[in-house]
Amino acid sequence: MSTERTAMIFDGPDAAPVTILLAHGAGAPMDSPSMTAAAQALASVGFRVARFEFGYMAARRSGHRKPPPRAETLNPEYLAAIDALASGGPLIIGGKSMGGRVASMIADEAYMSRRIAGLLCLGYPFHPPGKPAQLRTKHLAQIETPTLVVQGTRDEFGTRDEVSGYELSDRIEVVWLEDGDHDLKPRKNVSGFSTADHLKTMAEAVSDWSRRIIR
Repeated sequence: MSTERTAMIFDGPDAAPVTILLAHGAGAPMDSPSMTAAAQALASVGFRVARFEFGYMAARRSGHRKPPPRAETLNPEYLAAIDALASGGPLIIGGKSMGGRVASMIADEAYMSRRIAGLLCLGYPFHPPGKPAQLRTKHLAQIETPTLVVQGTRDEFGTRDEVSGYELSDRIEVVWLEDGDHDLKPRKNVSGFSTADHLKTMAEAVSDWSRRIIR
């Protein structure tokens, strides 16, 4: 793993055939334990993974406690991160929670211009916790970008029972991780699965999906 002056963290081989660009969630930075674990799991199956931070989160590193802005205001920052990465091969964009949501809002623009090959959302925030009526899914009904959502079945931002009733584009595939929470972590004594098990399943699912969408 290395940190470069572009303020990105990289995992996986530089010569990997596919790169994944990930943004963080609303409350934790790009090097949080859950982001690091997800990036390393994806790198272990052969992806080059780049992580970056939105400006408000980067400012916290120098002591400026800025709250997360409205997600849509971060769209230009995500597009700028794609440009800064300057990936020479196929690129998948996405992120954890809010990071995946922001990526989903700019995905079609980038996909139609052939800048990206797909969208990966790790724990998509379908609604705020405890507010199931405040859906964040309108754009997901029409999205044209090949999309993979990896979601825990007990994620408080969207459980399996809730998501099954949403109108989602047929370009979206959902991989469900049994008993996983918003960080994809299960309760081993309940499910029999460990976090490592779910991360391995996630990475293998992303690998299989990427081979299907990238020709």
